[in-house]
Amino acid sequence: MMYPKIAVLVPCYNEALTIGKVVKDFKTFLPEAEIFVYDNNSKDGTSDIAKEAGAIVRHERRQGKANVVFKMFREIDADIYIMIDGDDTYPVDCVQEMVNQFIENNCDMLVGDRLSNNSYKKENKRAFHNFGNNLVRSLINVFFGSELKDILSGYRIFSRKFVKNYASTIKGFELETDLSIYSLHNGLSIEEYSINYRDRPEGSESKLNTFTDGFKVIKLFFNLVRLYKPLLFFGAVAGVLFVIGLLFMIVPIKEYFEYKYVYKVPTLIFSIMLVIVSLLSFMTGLILDNISIIDKKNFKVRYNSTK
Repeated sequence: MMYPKIAVLVPCYNEALTIGKVVKDFKTFLPEAEIFVYDNNSKDGTSDIAKEAGAIVRHERRQGKANVVFKMFREIDADIYIMIDGDDTYPVDCVQEMVNQFIENNCDMLVGDRLSNNSYKKENKRAFHNFGNNLVRSLINVFFGSELKDILSGYRIFSRKFVKNYASTIKGFELETDLSIYSLHNGLSIEEYSINYRDRPEGSESKLNTFTDGFKVIKLFFNLVRLYKPLLFFGAVAGVLFVIGLLFMIVPIKEYFEYKYVYKVPTLIFSIMLVIVSLLSFMTGLILDNISIIDKKNFKVRYNSTK
């Protein structure tokens, strides 16, 4: 019987307080897995502690979680990839059950869901993080017609096909949002497993900035809607411009019917320009939507041919 080769991917930046425990927990609960810790310019001895705990330690000099994960995906060869943060906020004792569900259901991606059991809400002390999680989840579920419970979880399992075909241009903590939307757009199999999240231990500091990183995630979301659903995006822009153009056109038309002459010519020209731009926006959406459909078909051929 052939057993799958499992790789645990732990991107790290200044996690000396917790990385040792994370590595040891995986050695206890998933002893057959290889554990890779990629140090992203830590200054607190994270890499030394990880190595002492038994992990394979490598380095990524370009700052940003996404940069680290992309390098992991490129360099590490396995059948199943488990990505987890090095801050000890995610439980490892349930990892075998997660792997079993992943294999049995032939998933492309399995997400550790922190939100449906309210453990994240209870443990996390930053109120705006809870609001941000719910906002991003709602936006994605509405725009992509999904029912995902946790979009921003950093605890995920991937298939080899997923890892070797995934591509993006992001650099930082927007990674989880990109992974979720990428999967939904391409029709990949996503499942979730409810986990008990715990907050960072005392003395361990989060690298996230609530407002700066939150803005980046929202910005990424709308950029991905533009990229993956161009007809929806440019159609909405076209609709808004068209309505505004018609509103500006009311006064010149009213003047014409009353006086058989248009006095507010600049207003009429501006309104006509808005209508023309709205039509151009709609046509742009149609063209890009056809390109997106062709790209999705090409992706499926490439994805299914990956061994």
